[in-house]
Amino acid sequence: MITSMDNPRMKHIRKLNKKARTRRQEGLFVAEGERILSETPVELLRELYVSESYEKGAAINAAHALMQEKLAAVFEQARKREILQVVSDSVFAEICDTDHPQGVLAVIEQPVYTLSDLLKDTPLLVVLEDIQDPGNLGTIFRTAEGAGVTGVIMSRGTVDLFSPKVVRSTMGSIYRMPFVIAEDLETMLADIREQGIRFYAAHLGGEKYHDGYDYSGPCGFLIGNEGNGLSSGITAMADDLLRIPMGGKLESLNAAMAAGILMYEANRQRRKDS
Repeated sequence: MITSMDNPRMKHIRKLNKKARTRRQEGLFVAEGERILSETPVELLRELYVSESYEKGAAINAAHALMQEKLAAVFEQARKREILQVVSDSVFAEICDTDHPQGVLAVIEQPVYTLSDLLKDTPLLVVLEDIQDPGNLGTIFRTAEGAGVTGVIMSRGTVDLFSPKVVRSTMGSIYRMPFVIAEDLETMLADIREQGIRFYAAHLGGEKYHDGYDYSGPCGFLIGNEGNGLSSGITAMADDLLRIPMGGKLESLNAAMAAGILMYEANRQRRKDS
């Protein structure tokens, strides 16, 4: 049993939780809780830890009977590879990002995709410029999966996808929604446009409502920063500017809400045409 924060692995986990640069350099991240671990592909699992209380509660031994089959497979794989370790409750609390840990935590390899992975079939993309709120990013990933989006493109200035709060907010979609992080978003979008993909920007200067366009072909939506919207350079990448109708005195919606409305309008049109 690990009983001290002086343990190198415990220090490493805390560093992964706190440092985006470390996560990026090592290609690893930390996930907490049974829900997210049940969604984790076993081939991405690198280390698995349980608290002393979790072990004494017989949760591990009862995994096959009481937990989802996927979670049981994660524990089974960890045992076979001898990467499952028990941690004292006090130390476990120190390495967790949540206030009320569930007693299970893993170090996981980050999924990696190429742009071609996002452009298969009839692409439907969501492009995010400098989204800052972890909850927004996680919600966009979950909604994108539900709406049939083929991939998410993020600027380097977007909040780290593998930060603990974003990982929890995705509720497993982080493993299933292909994504790329663009070092130069304008250049990447210009290259994508040359492949016949049309971009639409949610913008206050839009002349038509969002349901007045045809999204059945290869296309993508440009979503800007919560406070500043899209930059002029990324706005210029749009083939059309659109508006979402709003009553009252509102000028804009939450970034995740706006993205969801657009994604599901595209989903509606594509289902109608299929």
